[in-house]
Amino acid sequence: MLRTDLEFSMLPRLGTRPVRWRIADGLVPYEEAVETMEREVAVISDGGDELVWLVEHPPLYTAGTSANARDLVQPNRFPVFATGRGGEYTYHGPGQRVAYVMLDLKRRRQDVRAFVAALEDVVIRTLDMMNVRGERREDRVGVWVRRPEKPLLADGTMAEDKIAALGIRLRKWVTFHGLSLNVDPDLDHFGGIVPCGISAYGVTSLVDLGLPVMMADVDIRLRTAFEAVFGETTGET
Repeated sequence: MLRTDLEFSMLPRLGTRPVRWRIADGLVPYEEAVETMEREVAVISDGGDELVWLVEHPPLYTAGTSANARDLVQPNRFPVFATGRGGEYTYHGPGQRVAYVMLDLKRRRQDVRAFVAALEDVVIRTLDMMNVRGERREDRVGVWVRRPEKPLLADGTMAEDKIAALGIRLRKWVTFHGLSLNVDPDLDHFGGIVPCGISAYGVTSLVDLGLPVMMADVDIRLRTAFEAVFGETTGET
């Protein structure tokens, strides 16, 4: 079911400083990303400035707190990391933009559902700037794209593919982990897992949809969308 009734403002309270915006060079090992998030979340919890950190990872799988071992189809294909975020198995790799979003919801709105919806809104706005219609689903977290050119599903409904995944964790109302948007990853790499535990639908990317965009161009749109939902950023351009 399409979710159309969610309008959640996550703008900061008056006087909150801009969110730091940082883009990593090269491929960031997953262990390094987790260590960095842990360190930054502690700083933010103590009153430091919030942070969005954009990275790409080498090929790997992560298992969220709801992961089912049966959904790890090829356990020896890539390294597998247990992680404290919500959700199930996901893939990260080159060509996928991962945004680690570290915000203090005490300065905004202490509502986890609103925060997840706001992250979805950031992705949907980003896609809209590239003439791609991303949609929410009531029963599936993430952002989805309808694929009318594909065969109908077994129940007779239109095929659709996931283009962005979300998985978050909170500590003292400070968020970490975040979202991943498929720009031009190797989609075959998703075959080693049942992505997010959902087997009835596929996975797509911007390039798979016929948009040969560069990561830097996506980042510009992602930042614009983030600022529309969460407020001003400062740092790398």
